[in-house]
Amino acid sequence: MGIKKHSKLLFLSVFLFLQTQTNAVEGPLSFDELRKGVVQIRVYSQSVNPFSPWTTDPVRAGSGTGFLIGNKRIVTNAHVISNAKFVQVQRYNQTEWYGVKILHIAHDCDLAVLEAENPEFYKDSRDLQLGEIPELNSPLIVVGYPIGGNKVSVTRGIVSRKDQSVYSHPAVDSHLVLQVDAAINPGNSGGPAIQDDKVVGVAFQVATKGENIGYLIPTNVIRHFLTDIEDGKYDGYVELGVRTLNSFNLSLRKAKGIPDSLEGVFVSRVLKNGSAEKYLKEGDFLTEIDGNPIGKNGTVMQDRDARVDFVEIVDNKHAGDKISFKLFRDGKEMSVTFPALRMPDFDFMRNQYDKPYDFAMIGGLLFQEMSRDLITSWSRGGNTSGGSQLLYRFFYFIEDGLNRKKKTDVVLYRKLSHPVNSSSDYFVNLVLESVNGIPVNQLGDLQKILSQSKEKYLRLKFLDVHVPLILDREDAEKADAKIRKTYGLE
Repeated sequence: MGIKKHSKLLFLSVFLFLQTQTNAVEGPLSFDELRKGVVQIRVYSQSVNPFSPWTTDPVRAGSGTGFLIGNKRIVTNAHVISNAKFVQVQRYNQTEWYGVKILHIAHDCDLAVLEAENPEFYKDSRDLQLGEIPELNSPLIVVGYPIGGNKVSVTRGIVSRKDQSVYSHPAVDSHLVLQVDAAINPGNSGGPAIQDDKVVGVAFQVATKGENIGYLIPTNVIRHFLTDIEDGKYDGYVELGVRTLNSFNLSLRKAKGIPDSLEGVFVSRVLKNGSAEKYLKEGDFLTEIDGNPIGKNGTVMQDRDARVDFVEIVDNKHAGDKISFKLFRDGKEMSVTFPALRMPDFDFMRNQYDKPYDFAMIGGLLFQEMSRDLITSWSRGGNTSGGSQLLYRFFYFIEDGLNRKKKTDVVLYRKLSHPVNSSSDYFVNLVLESVNGIPVNQLGDLQKILSQSKEKYLRLKFLDVHVPLILDREDAEKADAKIRKTYGLE
C-alpha cells in the first residue's frame, strides 16, 4: 500500500484499533496482555483510474495495524482498507492469517470496523477500552506493526498539541487531532495510542515537514463513529454550513455596531442545505455556541489546556441534535436553536474510494461529474490548458448562488483523438451547460440526452462560451465504436 501524500500530511498504511474492554482485570495491564488486542493487517487493494475510468490500477500490497473493541470488532483507519480486494489479519502469537469482512467504513473521519470470519482468530484475545482525550505534555505509547519487521513495535512520546485539522484521507473534512512526538511509521496506521492502559487515540498521519511529528485521531472522533454505526449504517458528519470572519478589525466592529464587551465572529456566508441555512444570516455576530463563549478568533475553550475552532462543538453532534447560538443581529442580542443536518453538497469535494467512476462519451469526448478524484488525476495528466474555470468551479461550486438548481458540474475533461473530434480542443476542460437546449445538471441528464436524441446535430453549449460545439450525431456515434476498440474501452 505504501505511503500516500496529500497537502502537508502523509498518511500511513494499515493498523487496527480497540474500544470497549469486555474482559477487564484489575490493576495495570502488562504488555503481554495489551498486545493481545493489537492486530496486524495485510491488504491487497486495487483502485479505478479516474482519468481513464474504464481501467484499474495494478493491485498493491500493504500492511497496517488495528485493535479489538469488543463484539469481535476490529477498529482501524479507513485508508488502510480502502479499495481493498482482500484483507487478512493476524495477532502477535498466531501463525495463520485470517480473512475479514468490512462492517463499516467512514472515509470522512478515516475510521473503519472489521470482523474476522474465523472465530479462532479471537482465541486468547483482549478487547481494549477507550479513554478520554489526554492532556498536553502527558506521556503515551503507540503500538503497531510498522514496516521493517513482523513483530509488534512500541514507541513513546508526549502529547504536544490539540487542534482541528484536515484529515488527509478525505482531503476536505476537518476534525480534532492530537499531535505527538512519538515515532509513527508506515504500518502504524490504525494502531492504538495507549495511556493508563486505555486507548486515547489512533495513529493515522505524519507531517511531511518537520521531525517526529505524528497525529492521532482522538477518542471523541472514535466514539462519534461508533455511535453513528449503532443502527447498522454509517451516516456521516453534520455540517453547520457557514463561513465566518474574525472580529479583530475595530473599524468593522464599529460599523456593525458591535459592543466592545462582546467577543465572537461574523457570519460571512450561509451555505445552502447546511444546518444554519434558515436560522443564521450573513452579518450575524456569533458570541456563544451551546453556552460556550466564542473568542474573536473563532475559538472556544475545549478543555483546560486547549482552544479549538467553535465548529468542533458541531463536529461532535449527530443529525437531529440541537445547535444553540447566542448572537448579535440588527443591534439586538438574541438566541437561536436549530437541528444539526448532514450536508451532502460537500461529498464531491471528498476523495472517493471503493466505487467506479461513471462517465459519458460522444465522438470520443469524455464527460464526468466534477470530483476531487477527477481534478487530481486530470492535473497529473498534463492537459490542463484552459482549466482555470474547472478549478474555480470545483472550489466555489457550493458557494456560487447561480448553482442552486444544479446537482453538480458535468465537465468535458478529456478527448480520445479521432478525426470526428479534431476541432474540439477549445472546449476541453469546460463545463457543459446544455445539449440541444436541454440543461445538463448531472451526468444522468447527458446520458439520457445521448441515448434518446434523434436530431441530426448535437449542439453542446458550454458555460461562458457563446458559440456551441456542433457534432454530427450519427458520425459521432459511428466513430465511438472504433474509438472504443482503439482505446480499449470494450
